[in-house]
Amino acid sequence: MDKATYETGLKIRSEVLGQEYVDNSMKNADDFNRPFQEFVSEYCWGAGWGRPGLSKKERSMLNLAMIAILNRPHELKLHIRGALTNGLTKEQIREIFIHMSIYAGIPAGVDAFRQAREVFAEKK
Repeated sequence: MDKATYETGLKIRSEVLGQEYVDNSMKNADDFNRPFQEFVSEYCWGAGWGRPGLSKKERSMLNLAMIAILNRPHELKLHIRGALTNGLTKEQIREIFIHMSIYAGIPAGVDAFRQAREVFAEKK
């Protein structure tokens, strides 16, 4: 593991998903999944999100479309929260899901809108 990339990843992961979420993920890791949590922090958040060229907001926009297409509702909710943290509006999220539905299908859009409405209801 590259320690600097890992530390960068933890920082970015905490900024986007929230310190409490990341702390819980790391605290609840056991011998089986701890290497995976470390890998996610280093590879996804450090090597991926830590690259120059796209803002956190732009990366969130891409993630919303890709995760919706992959039908991963738990991860989608997590990244909707992160997208709001990164400055996306509800209206922008709506437009991402409408546009994604054109290419991925209406059922993917239905589920994405359902997950977003649940996140928005939590934020009230």
